[in-house]
Amino acid sequence: MSHLAKIELEIKDLKSLEKACTRMGFQFMRDQKTHAWYGQFVGDSPLPEGMKVEDLGKCDHAIRVPGCSYEVGVIKKGQNYGLVWDYWRSGGLTEKIGKDGGLLKQAYTIEKTKMEAIKKGYSVKERQTPKGIELRIQMR
Repeated sequence: MSHLAKIELEIKDLKSLEKACTRMGFQFMRDQKTHAWYGQFVGDSPLPEGMKVEDLGKCDHAIRVPGCSYEVGVIKKGQNYGLVWDYWRSGGLTEKIGKDGGLLKQAYTIEKTKMEAIKKGYSVKERQTPKGIELRIQMR
């Protein structure tokens, strides 16, 4: 069955997305024009906003996740990118990218924050705490 969803995250920087993928053990497939999904829309869930049936499975780049049969599509929207995925359990993505893509969103946000801080001349230190990831950003 197809259960397609858009991950509510606006990607402004592909380099940060690529670093987030590396961080999570995923492969960023630059210029891959299709992403793996169920392969057929069966109408049992709404289409992601702004998508047509003929757009399903098409992308500008993709994210390959080890151990999953489905992939995340990276789709250009104006100057930015959006993420689309098939969350049906047999594809295996939910466990790896988190509910609604939460783990992938978190990794992208961390990498984007680090990159922006470094661009502005700050030093960045990251550490894992029992509550999550802590970033320390300081002037050099």
